[in-house]
Amino acid sequence: MSSPNPWYPLTRWTRALDAAGVADPALRRDYGAQRRAVLRYRTEAYLAARLLVPPELVPHLVVATAFMHRTDDMLDSGPVALRREAFARWDREVRAALVGGASADPLVRALVHSSAVLPALGGHVTAYLDTALTDLDFAGFADEAEYQAYVDAYSLPAVLVPACVLAPVSPELRVACRAWIDGGQRVDFVADLAEDLAAGRLTVPQETLTAFAVTREDLVAGRGTEAVGALLAHLLDLSEASLAEGRALVDLTPAATRPMVRVMVRLDELTAQAARAKSTALLREGARPALLAALGLVWREYRAARRAQRLNTGSQGESGPSARQSRLGEGNP
Repeated sequence: MSSPNPWYPLTRWTRALDAAGVADPALRRDYGAQRRAVLRYRTEAYLAARLLVPPELVPHLVVATAFMHRTDDMLDSGPVALRREAFARWDREVRAALVGGASADPLVRALVHSSAVLPALGGHVTAYLDTALTDLDFAGFADEAEYQAYVDAYSLPAVLVPACVLAPVSPELRVACRAWIDGGQRVDFVADLAEDLAAGRLTVPQETLTAFAVTREDLVAGRGTEAVGALLAHLLDLSEASLAEGRALVDLTPAATRPMVRVMVRLDELTAQAARAKSTALLREGARPALLAALGLVWREYRAARRAQRLNTGSQGESGPSARQSRLGEGNP
């Protein structure tokens, strides 16, 4: 069987499944289906994970990513009433499977297995399901307090699903993760402003619009006025301040997964820089980091990690099961 992409040979994926202890052939096929799904819509993220994440964690991170994508897509596509019904069915199926129920869905079966290996994952999945309808019910923010409540209710539980695979979620890490996702969520709202406005969704708090004498109609009409430019710069200032605070997340992460977390934080910073460069053009098109800049970031982290690995190999051997357990964060919240 050939790989769907020559950059991701199946032999490396097979080794990752072996390292993760996924031995059952049917379960390996379930994980393989999630790998293919992630490759289709998050190729760059998968490449980063394969290069920067210990192999025993890659299948679990792939499944967490696939779960989040499936749920987000369910909440984003179609009439609201049908989305609500689809999510209710999905919510029941996932919860039932996590407590021992059977599922015909390969994603759910893989998620259940990963949650058995990493018990914290199942807890964060159910916590996210508890509040996922926050985004479906979104009707805009009256003020900054409502935006912060959205981050607490939706953005933070969502990001903790994949994050808990990379690091045990201690109270200190949760605080740093909250700062990071505050900045990341805000920069995503700014970078996706044109797309959201076209869909009838306004993510700038009304209080902030009023403070800068900007109206929704100004934004929808694409009026690149000085006031609009000042508004967007202010939102990016807030985002970058939160992202700077969120850099503490890197040092709170185990050494084995620190390169991946550093890339995640840095990519949000690059997105903020790209959005700032576009200024009022954001009313017409989105902003993303340049592909070469993103790939260069991943490559530098990979090379640094390999150098550190060679130095460690030269000075000490593997410390046995305890090293693997510290990567997995077993027993941690």
